[in-house]
Amino acid sequence: MKEQDSTVIAKNYFPWAIMILMSSVTFVGILSELMPSGVLPQMMRELNLNEIQGGNLVGYYALASAIFSIPLISVTMHYNRKLLLLLLLGGFAISNFIVAFVSNYAVVVSMRVFGGICAGIMWPMIAAYGMRLVSPKESGKAVAVIMAGTTLGISLGMPLMTWIGDNYGWRTEFIVIAIVIVVIGILSMIMLPSLKGEKLTSEVSPFAMLKIKAVQMVILFTVLGVVAHYGVYVYIASLIETMQLAGGIEMALIMFGLGSLLSVVVAIKYTDNYLQLLTILMFALLVLAMTIFLVFGGTVGISHFGFFLWGVSFGPLVALFQAAVGRQVDKAKDIATSIQSCMFNFSIMIASSVGGILLSKYFAMSLPVLSIALAVPGLMLAIAAKKTLAKAKA
Repeated sequence: MKEQDSTVIAKNYFPWAIMILMSSVTFVGILSELMPSGVLPQMMRELNLNEIQGGNLVGYYALASAIFSIPLISVTMHYNRKLLLLLLLGGFAISNFIVAFVSNYAVVVSMRVFGGICAGIMWPMIAAYGMRLVSPKESGKAVAVIMAGTTLGISLGMPLMTWIGDNYGWRTEFIVIAIVIVVIGILSMIMLPSLKGEKLTSEVSPFAMLKIKAVQMVILFTVLGVVAHYGVYVYIASLIETMQLAGGIEMALIMFGLGSLLSVVVAIKYTDNYLQLLTILMFALLVLAMTIFLVFGGTVGISHFGFFLWGVSFGPLVALFQAAVGRQVDKAKDIATSIQSCMFNFSIMIASSVGGILLSKYFAMSLPVLSIALAVPGLMLAIAAKKTLAKAKA
């Protein structure tokens, strides 16, 4: 297939089929990372693991994504985008297939790390790939559609995969996701346009990107937003138990998922023209949701509405910040998005650590306080960041 140098899709229409296919890649990407969480007790029993070893099945994946994202994106900048994505999908499929059939912990961990490395390249490159396939005025819409896969993966995919694991065994769950990835790979081979990579120069290196004040601002938004959300989300079960919420975690996740799905639709439609407003609302709704938890506890109705509002705030988190950092540069968007993606993963680790310390030393209701303490500065910065979060160029 002939390679293209820049925008390859006609600018007078939005390539929905291609963007939805790319969204399916992020869908299986987030599932590959989180799947052990839903069947961790099963895996720990069968593989004879302790709690720390079990937790590392997710932790090492995220750590590998964070560490290898920037250097490997830099190394693979010149690769054909389609070919690189197909190789990464192959890596996801292989790692999940092998995990499904082995019982050696070291092999399982090595495959999780391998999958994490593939994810570290995939997350920033697929957003940049999508932005290059549309006109600049629709780049935010492209990122929102592509990253909707992460929200759908968390709200719909994880419950489905966990159900498969509970009813047919955790190994079956990993086999199923591997087969789905192979199918997506075949469709990608047929449907995705071939696109040349870009040359890495000193002007677009990671260090050069980090000198751009607007990029620094997006990184700050990422750290504040991710730690504020995940510092609570990682320990959502403990929070719900303390609140004694009617319907338990199942009802909370349903309300959270409904809010997330609504926010995905809003993000797809309005990110390009209202990025600043959506960012402001993301932080504001998070503050409101956490305040509801603190003031009303597990009160029926209003606390459930709090989880819905939290879901609305959580849903567009990835899309907003990836779109924002992509706007700050004209070339080497992969590098810019890799920096943001790297900080996203590191921020999840920070959130897990800080949240764990608060949970062990104080109590679960200290977590919403942490969230508010970070979201309020984020809200104030978003209100002031008119230039960084300006409307997309036509």
